[in-house]
Amino acid sequence: MNLRPHRLEPPDINLTPMIDVVFLLLIFFMVSTTFQEDTRIRVRLPEAQGEAVPAEMPRALEITIDSAGVFYVDERMLADREPATLQQAIAAVVGEERERPVIIRADAATPHQAVMTAMDAASRLGLLRFSLAATRPDAPR
Repeated sequence: MNLRPHRLEPPDINLTPMIDVVFLLLIFFMVSTTFQEDTRIRVRLPEAQGEAVPAEMPRALEITIDSAGVFYVDERMLADREPATLQQAIAAVVGEERERPVIIRADAATPHQAVMTAMDAASRLGLLRFSLAATRPDAPR
């Protein structure tokens, strides 16, 4: 009779199924994730013939106005449509950079008064370099 304990072999763990599950989860999350481009403000720009913005242009202040006339300063929605609120938001973003260019992205259905209000608020702060964003008529939407 042999009373010595038998040495058990260490358990063999197969990692292949676990790796397969991890890869499937990774693919699922990559496919189902929304990207930041989808969260942008939806504005249908008016059409115009013109030159494209040069790539070496300094960082510009972007004022977006949707079709209802709601203002967004650098993609942050303002609490109301008052010119004083718009001017305060622009001043907070720009600081002392008075040479910073301003790009106004207004929806094609935006009231003209909203565009004039944005230009007036920026010019009162000393910002005088304006551009109006538009799309080319032959460009895809």
